Amino acid sequence: MTTNRRKIIRPTPEEDAEINRQIAEDPDTFELDEEWFKEAKTSEEIIPHILERYLQENEDLESGRKERLRILVDKEVLDYFRNQGGDWHSRINEALKQVMLENGDTTR
Repeated sequence: MTTNRRKIIRPTPEEDAEINRQIAEDPDTFELDEEWFKEAKTSEEIIPHILERYLQENEDLESGRKERLRILVDKEVLDYFRNQGGDWHSRINEALKQVMLENGDTTR
Protein backbone atom coordinates (compact mmCIF):
# COMPACT_ATOMS: atom_id res chain seq x y z
CA MET A 1 0.00 0.00 0.00
CA THR A 2 1.40 3.35 -0.99
CA THR A 3 0.72 6.58 0.80
CA ASN A 4 0.90 10.08 -0.53
CA ARG A 5 1.79 11.94 2.63
CA ARG A 6 3.74 15.11 2.35
CA LYS A 7 6.58 15.59 4.75
CA ILE A 8 6.23 18.79 6.75
CA ILE A 9 9.48 20.68 7.01
CA ARG A 10 9.33 23.11 9.90
CA PRO A 11 11.39 26.31 9.78
CA THR A 12 14.38 26.66 12.05
CA PRO A 13 14.06 29.22 14.87
CA GLU A 14 16.15 31.61 12.78
CA GLU A 15 13.94 31.13 9.70
CA ASP A 16 10.84 31.53 11.84
CA ALA A 17 12.19 34.79 13.27
CA GLU A 18 12.92 36.07 9.75
CA ILE A 19 9.42 35.15 8.58
CA ASN A 20 7.87 36.97 11.53
CA ARG A 21 10.10 40.01 10.92
CA GLN A 22 8.95 40.20 7.30
CA ILE A 23 5.32 39.84 8.34
CA ALA A 24 5.71 42.68 10.85
CA GLU A 25 7.25 44.92 8.17
CA ASP A 26 4.63 44.16 5.53
CA PRO A 27 2.19 47.10 5.31
CA ASP A 28 -0.46 44.89 3.70
CA THR A 29 -0.79 42.47 6.62
CA PHE A 30 -2.51 42.83 9.97
CA GLU A 31 -3.61 40.80 12.95
CA LEU A 32 -7.22 39.65 12.98
CA ASP A 33 -8.62 41.01 16.24
CA GLU A 34 -12.00 40.74 17.99
CA GLU A 35 -13.37 43.74 16.06
CA TRP A 36 -12.46 42.13 12.73
CA PHE A 37 -14.33 38.94 13.65
CA LYS A 38 -17.38 40.93 14.82
CA GLU A 39 -17.59 42.58 11.37
CA ALA A 40 -16.74 39.45 9.35
CA LYS A 41 -19.39 38.00 7.06
CA THR A 42 -19.97 34.35 6.30
CA SER A 43 -19.34 32.90 2.86
CA GLU A 44 -23.10 32.39 2.55
CA GLU A 45 -23.59 36.16 2.91
CA ILE A 46 -20.84 37.08 0.45
CA ILE A 47 -21.04 34.39 -2.24
CA PRO A 48 -24.26 32.39 -1.77
CA HIS A 49 -24.23 31.05 -5.36
CA ILE A 50 -20.78 29.51 -4.91
CA LEU A 51 -21.75 27.93 -1.59
CA GLU A 52 -24.96 26.55 -3.10
CA ARG A 53 -23.05 25.00 -5.99
CA TYR A 54 -20.49 23.48 -3.60
CA LEU A 55 -23.26 21.94 -1.46
CA GLN A 56 -25.06 20.61 -4.56
CA GLU A 57 -21.85 19.04 -5.89
CA ASN A 58 -21.26 17.33 -2.54
CA GLU A 59 -24.83 16.03 -2.51
CA ASP A 60 -24.47 14.74 -6.08
CA LEU A 61 -21.23 12.95 -5.19
CA GLU A 62 -22.54 11.46 -1.94
CA SER A 63 -25.76 10.23 -3.54
CA GLY A 64 -23.91 8.56 -6.40
CA ARG A 65 -25.70 10.67 -9.05
CA LYS A 66 -22.37 12.00 -10.24
CA GLU A 67 -18.74 10.95 -10.10
CA ARG A 68 -15.62 13.06 -10.16
CA LEU A 69 -13.12 12.00 -12.81
CA ARG A 70 -9.97 13.15 -14.49
CA ILE A 71 -9.72 12.90 -18.26
CA LEU A 72 -7.46 14.37 -20.91
CA VAL A 73 -9.31 16.51 -23.43
CA ASP A 74 -7.94 18.24 -26.52
CA LYS A 75 -7.18 21.88 -25.75
CA GLU A 76 -9.37 23.16 -28.58
CA VAL A 77 -12.34 21.17 -27.24
CA LEU A 78 -11.90 22.57 -23.75
CA ASP A 79 -11.35 26.10 -25.11
CA TYR A 80 -14.59 25.80 -27.09
CA PHE A 81 -16.64 25.07 -23.97
CA ARG A 82 -14.78 27.53 -21.74
CA ASN A 83 -15.14 30.36 -24.27
CA GLN A 84 -18.93 30.01 -24.05
CA GLY A 85 -18.58 31.18 -20.44
CA GLY A 86 -20.24 30.10 -17.25
CA ASP A 87 -20.82 26.49 -16.35
CA TRP A 88 -18.74 24.75 -19.00
CA HIS A 89 -18.53 21.52 -16.96
CA SER A 90 -22.28 21.06 -17.20
CA ARG A 91 -22.30 21.82 -20.93
CA ILE A 92 -19.67 19.13 -21.52
CA ASN A 93 -21.80 16.71 -19.48
CA GLU A 94 -24.89 17.63 -21.53
CA ALA A 95 -22.98 17.15 -24.81
CA LEU A 96 -21.86 13.68 -23.68
CA LYS A 97 -25.43 12.84 -22.61
CA GLN A 98 -26.70 13.91 -26.04
CA VAL A 99 -24.22 11.58 -27.77
CA MET A 100 -25.36 8.76 -25.48
CA LEU A 101 -29.04 9.35 -26.34
CA GLU A 102 -28.31 9.68 -30.07
CA ASN A 103 -26.67 6.26 -29.92
CA GLY A 104 -29.83 4.68 -28.56
CA ASP A 105 -29.03 4.46 -24.85
CA THR A 106 -32.33 4.42 -22.99
CA THR A 107 -31.00 3.72 -19.49
CA ARG A 108 -31.98 7.25 -18.38
